[in-house]
Amino acid sequence: MLKFTEYLSEGVNDPAIFKAIFLAGGPGSGKSFIVGKTALPALGMKVVNSDDVFENAMKKAAMVMDPESIFSAQGQMIRNKSKALTAKKLELYLTGRLGLVIDGTGKNFDKIARQKKNLEALGYETSMIFVNTDLETALQRNTKRARSLPDETVTKMWKDVQANIGKFQSIFGRGLLIVDNSDDADYEKATMRIYKDMSKWTKQEPKNYIAKKWIKQQREGS
Repeated sequence: MLKFTEYLSEGVNDPAIFKAIFLAGGPGSGKSFIVGKTALPALGMKVVNSDDVFENAMKKAAMVMDPESIFSAQGQMIRNKSKALTAKKLELYLTGRLGLVIDGTGKNFDKIARQKKNLEALGYETSMIFVNTDLETALQRNTKRARSLPDETVTKMWKDVQANIGKFQSIFGRGLLIVDNSDDADYEKATMRIYKDMSKWTKQEPKNYIAKKWIKQQREGS
């Protein structure tokens, strides 16, 4: 892990500085797969996802990713520690104003709207990649996941996420990019378009006056 001063240095020279991408999609949407296809980490984006930390910690503890283990006392302790570690990583990323990919389901619109507002107050520009699937695809993929959920839970989450698409459109505008990752969809074309758009966007100089002021202060050493 980088030291505090190294985060400041990396931030000023980071190609994706002051850029944040929210990633949304229900269970089985294939968000991690799409992140890989769009090569966001290669563009200088730091992925913020407590689920990845949690799954790795569970493996180290030799615990199976099933509901019984996840909701056990030890499983919940590991989850809480994973969330705390992820929050600390995010704090360090923000210290250097590094580019971010904030991974979530998108079912809690108010939380995302609040995070977006807070990031923009720091000088960040924001966008969202919404990974969409039809319900049938979501249910089929869920059965193949190591951490599968009951069908009724997946259906409810899918409906909750779908209900927020219009709301996301209202706050992200043209910054909302939707990928159809259903089983019969042509995701390759969409991910290539997103890679090109994100590559161009992350290389642009920050436009927000707060970001420009911060960069100037860091480079002047004040």
